[in-house]
Amino acid sequence: MLPSDPDMLASFLNMKLRDQYASLDALCEDLELNKEEIVLKLREADYDYIPARNQFL
Repeated sequence: MLPSDPDMLASFLNMKLRDQYASLDALCEDLELNKEEIVLKLREADYDYIPARNQFL
C-alpha cells in the first residue's frame, strides 16, 4: 500500500528508486502501479519526476 500523503509518497518512491529501481517505469512495472496516476498526484503537490536523477523533486 502506498502512502496517501504526497510528501510521504514522494519520499517512499525516491527511496525505492534510489535503492532498488533504475527507473520509474521499472518500479511501476514491478509493483504493478499506474505510473500516470502517481505522476499526476505528485505533480499536484509540485513534485516532478526527473529521469536523469531518477527521483521526484
